[in-house]
Amino acid sequence: MIPFKDENPTKIFPFVTIALIVLNTAVLILQSFSRADSRIITYAYGAIPNYLLTFEGLQPIHPFLTVFTSMFMHGGLFHLGGNMLYLWIFGNNIEDRLGHVRFIIFYLLCGLAAAYAHAITDPASQIPMVGASGAVSGILGAYLLLFPHARIHTLIFLGFFIQVVRLPAILVIGFWIVIQFINGMVSKGFAGQGGIAWFAHIGGFITGLLFVKLFILTKSRRGLF
Repeated sequence: MIPFKDENPTKIFPFVTIALIVLNTAVLILQSFSRADSRIITYAYGAIPNYLLTFEGLQPIHPFLTVFTSMFMHGGLFHLGGNMLYLWIFGNNIEDRLGHVRFIIFYLLCGLAAAYAHAITDPASQIPMVGASGAVSGILGAYLLLFPHARIHTLIFLGFFIQVVRLPAILVIGFWIVIQFINGMVSKGFAGQGGIAWFAHIGGFITGLLFVKLFILTKSRRGLF
């Protein structure tokens, strides 16, 4: 099940969503053309669970700051493409509801919560985490709460056949988060071996779900962007 478009119009131009996509893409290009070994870059600026909790390590920046640098790094083109696809589909509507400034704060908050959710569930790990998926997961949580019945154009794979269907967001995103929980539980038996940071997705998702209404409420009361 791969979503690729929604039927949920917006009122404002999604400057921040587009800027995030451009920035993430630019960082991957810089990583690809850097003279430094990609592994060295990843260990220098990726979010390492053990360091996030102890604030110790040999990274060139403070471990807490790697929460934010890691959000804009990816392991390759497919990793980037998947995250940016979801950000493009769902991010513009959340930006529309929150406003540009609150949206970027919300995005970074979800990414922060995602990194620590992963760190807490695997505190001894020294394997760096990179990617925007934690922050994007927060966007999905917010979208599910605000637009559960919005129609999402989705590719369904039926053997050798591909069908395009229009499904409600609650079904598309609900299926996605169930997969995250299942894989997260399974992955606990393989802690410390790398792979996908499932609990980062879960942590980001729950943060988005819990905090988006607060961001909307404060926006309404204060009348800020």
